Amino acid sequence: MKEYKGWGNITAYSTLLTLKGIMSSITPGRELSREQQTEITRIIVKAGQMLAQFGAESRIIEQTTVRLGLALGLESVEMAISSSAIVLTSLYQGSCVTTTRRVREHGINMQVVCEIQRICIMAEKALIGAREVRQRLDGIVPFHYHPWLVVPMVGLSCGAFSLLFGGDWPIFLVTCCSASVAMRVRQLIARHHHSPLINFAATGFIATWLASSATFFGWGEQPYLAMAASVLLLVPGFPLINAVSDMVKGYFNMGLARWGTATLLTISAAIGIILAMSVTGIWGWKV
Repeated sequence: MKEYKGWGNITAYSTLLTLKGIMSSITPGRELSREQQTEITRIIVKAGQMLAQFGAESRIIEQTTVRLGLALGLESVEMAISSSAIVLTSLYQGSCVTTTRRVREHGINMQVVCEIQRICIMAEKALIGAREVRQRLDGIVPFHYHPWLVVPMVGLSCGAFSLLFGGDWPIFLVTCCSASVAMRVRQLIARHHHSPLINFAATGFIATWLASSATFFGWGEQPYLAMAASVLLLVPGFPLINAVSDMVKGYFNMGLARWGTATLLTISAAIGIILAMSVTGIWGWKV
């Protein structure tokens, strides 16, 4: 048993050394073997997959992936992007390698997008090779603000909008509290990996239900403003912007998919808001 385990370790170690040798020998300007072309294809499709998962525009996904492939020595890179997958083909001296990766949404994180673009620029300047690109991609850790820092910031931003709408300080306070509690509920639901549609509906219900207290108790001169401002945290602004940008730039499939996602999220939030109004009996916004 010990002898078998030892041979397994030797085999794994030799395989690792072979892979390192292939990747370390990949430098721009040198001829690539079939194995090196395959490895570069895997690297660049991983970069494109990460860009798609963290909310980059379709044009940025394609341009960054193609630039990275050319920087690592490929002659041509062609790719097709959909809302759920990426299909990429690399060409080098008549040899084609095609691979597909599934795209799973991980939320919007521009830190990851910027880091991948920085890696691409470093590869174009020949500062790093394929091995370093792979290591840097594997080493990317998405940055997230602390949840208890996000909660008050969201509350303050919604409260600021209530002031912009013409509300007074009591309305500001009610909006801050309602939006903060709703944001915390949204974080807790997301932590358990429930559907975003359920998340938006529940968050819209909580925000509207709490904000309706201003109208119920008669706080402020325009208490209905709290109900309008407290649900602004549910506006899917980034997906809508990316959807329009993709359609304008010719990526209609991705644009329509993102537009559909944003529309469903908006409908879910509206269902939660209407349900809360039905429960409290307080209807209407007058912004």
